[in-house]
Amino acid sequence: MTAIDPEGAGGPEILLPVTRPLPVPGAGEVLVRVAAAGVNRPDLMQRAGAYPPPPGASSIPGLEISGTVVGLGAGATEAMLGQPVCALLSGGGYAEYAVVPAGQCLMVPAALTMVEAAAMPETLFTVWTNLFERAYAMEGDTVLVHGGTSGIGTMAIMLGRLFGLTVIVTAGSDAKCARALEIGAAHAINYRSADYVEVVKQLTDGRGVDAVLDMIGGDYFARNLKCLADDGRHVSIAAQRGGEASFQIWDVMRRRLTLTGSTLRARSTEFKTLVADEIDRQVWPHVREGRLKPIIDRTFPLREAAAAHAYLEAGDHVGKVVLTVE
Repeated sequence: MTAIDPEGAGGPEILLPVTRPLPVPGAGEVLVRVAAAGVNRPDLMQRAGAYPPPPGASSIPGLEISGTVVGLGAGATEAMLGQPVCALLSGGGYAEYAVVPAGQCLMVPAALTMVEAAAMPETLFTVWTNLFERAYAMEGDTVLVHGGTSGIGTMAIMLGRLFGLTVIVTAGSDAKCARALEIGAAHAINYRSADYVEVVKQLTDGRGVDAVLDMIGGDYFARNLKCLADDGRHVSIAAQRGGEASFQIWDVMRRRLTLTGSTLRARSTEFKTLVADEIDRQVWPHVREGRLKPIIDRTFPLREAAAAHAYLEAGDHVGKVVLTVE
């Protein structure tokens, strides 16, 4: 099969098509003929040598795909054969075929194209587990989400609206803020021209938000805590501005703040299967009815993965970038 599988680390130019053996599904796995694969920031980090695959994962990048099940490992349900699915992977998505645990697959409904389906799993699993499970966001809560026009940000906006949240986002331009409002954010703050901490205080009448979903880290961390209401929850999912932060422990204690975070890629198949089951019950009915679709910015053919990475790194996108497999 054709795949993108660089042998070393480097810039986008190392993402060249190569030939690799067809993967063989193991026990409980399925073989998927890939139709499309989402492109995510962890892919960029892996390419640069900063985010190696977990033990046992494919060296081929790509954490989410859509396609058709064409093979079954031992114990996989025969009814899945021939079914259109999208799936969360630990790696292997940038290829014509990929293997994935059957429990990490979701059936693609008629309301989604295969490109849309490929753009769902990574952001949906991430937002669901972190905003709704770790931050306990519930109807009536107000939440702050950084990177409001990213794949994660746009998914958080749309899921938040479906589940009764007031979503405040930050973005890096007035145009991106306007787009976030179109997608469904209640408020959008241009962090280049305004102090988001002060704006959040104004928007919440000084109370603060119930939860912060943060992919920035670094010096944002302490500022995020200032945005939280008493008993607020802060969830870290990335650290684009660095992995170290300084904050007042007494403030956390006094205001009963909860600080948490997670990574998804290295979690067990059992955990991801449980999340897939929850999403199938809680979120997928909205998908089937056409109420939840990802925001697709641009697609690239698989062979142009280098261009896709360069485009994502430039930071001008809104929503998801997806590779299509012919």
